[in-house]
Amino acid sequence: MTSQPSSGFEHGAPGAGSPEPAAETAAVAGAGPAAGASPAVGAGPAVGAGPADVGPAADVGRWFATATRRSLDGPGPTRGGPRLPAWGPMHGAQYGRRSPAEEVDSALALLAGKPVAVLTGAGMSTGSGLPDYRGRDAVPRSPMTYQEFMGHDLARRRYWARSTVGWEQFRTARPGASHRLLSALDPAAFPITAVITQNVDGLHAAAGSDPVIDLHGRLDRVRCQQCDALSSRTALHLRMLSMNPELAARLDQLAADAAQAPDGDAEVDRTSRFRYPPCPLCGGILKPDVVFFGESARREVVAAAFASLEAAQALLVLGSSLTVQSGLRFVRAAGRQGKPVVILNDGPTRADPDATLRLHGRLEEVLERWVARA
Repeated sequence: MTSQPSSGFEHGAPGAGSPEPAAETAAVAGAGPAAGASPAVGAGPAVGAGPADVGPAADVGRWFATATRRSLDGPGPTRGGPRLPAWGPMHGAQYGRRSPAEEVDSALALLAGKPVAVLTGAGMSTGSGLPDYRGRDAVPRSPMTYQEFMGHDLARRRYWARSTVGWEQFRTARPGASHRLLSALDPAAFPITAVITQNVDGLHAAAGSDPVIDLHGRLDRVRCQQCDALSSRTALHLRMLSMNPELAARLDQLAADAAQAPDGDAEVDRTSRFRYPPCPLCGGILKPDVVFFGESARREVVAAAFASLEAAQALLVLGSSLTVQSGLRFVRAAGRQGKPVVILNDGPTRADPDATLRLHGRLEEVLERWVARA
C-alpha cells in the first residue's frame, strides 16, 4: 500500500487470524461492493458529527487511512471485519546493525550472473520520504480494512478527506538512491526477471526498473468496485477539491502540517462533511487501486509474480520484514524450488531462518557497494 500499504503495511507481525493483503489463493479484488455497502456519494454532513470525527489526514503513504472505530461501530474491532495487526516498531529489534563487508560481497557473488527475482518492501522508499510500517520510526496504528471502506460511508469520507490532504506530498515523491541503484544492477551485476514490489508508490518504474510487478497495486490509480474501471487519482483529486471548497482553501496549510509532523500526519476536522464522487460510468464506489487488509491481490498480478520467480535462479529481498504472507510466500516458494534467497533489511524479518544469506544494513550502502563491484 505499499506502500504501503501499505506500504505499505507489509511490515508488522499479524496475530493469529490476522488478514493478509494477498491470500495464498489470490482472488480478483474489487469485483463489486461489499454486502450492505453504503451509497457511493458523500453528499453532505452526517447527522451528529462531532469531535469523534476529527482525525489524522495525510495517510496516503501508508496506503490508506487509519480507522477510528468508535465513530463507526463503537469500541473494539469492526463488526464482520478481520482482526488487524498494529503498525509500529518491532519489539526487541536490533535496528542499525551492519553486516561485515565480506558477507555483503559473498551475497553478490552468490547472485552474480544469475537471473534474479527481486522482492521489495517499504524500506525501499523511506529515502523518498514515505513511511515504513515496522522500522524504528514507524508510527503505531491500525489500518482501515476493505470491509470498513466498503461498508461505511463515514469511513470513506474520512479516507478521502485525509488522502486529499496528503496526496500532493505522496504524488511528488521521487525515486531515492535505493531505487536508482537497484535499476543500475541490471544487468551489470545480474539480470532481474522482475521487481516484485509490495509498495504502491510507482517509484521503481520511475527509477527505470523494468519489468515491475505492483503486487499490491498503485496509489495513483482509482478502481471502481462495481464496473472495475480504472481512472486517474490526480483527476479524482481535482474533482474532490472542487466538491470541498472549504478544505481546498486550507489545503496548503494542512499539507504543510502533514509534511512537518514527525509521523507525516495532519489533523482534518469535520471529515464527516467531506464529499466524494461516485464512478462516472456506473455510479459505483471508487477505491484506490491498492490492496487493503481484508481483500486479495488480483489473480493475474500474483500469477505474473510467481512466473518471474520461476524464471529466476535466485531471490533477493530488499527492505521488507516479510511479516505478512503476501511477501513471505515468495521466500517459501524459492526454498521449495531449491533457489538461494538473500535478504537485506534493517531489523528482523519473518523469513530470517529461511535465508541462504541474511544481510543487515542500509539498503543504499549495500546496493552502492554491489554496483561499484559489478
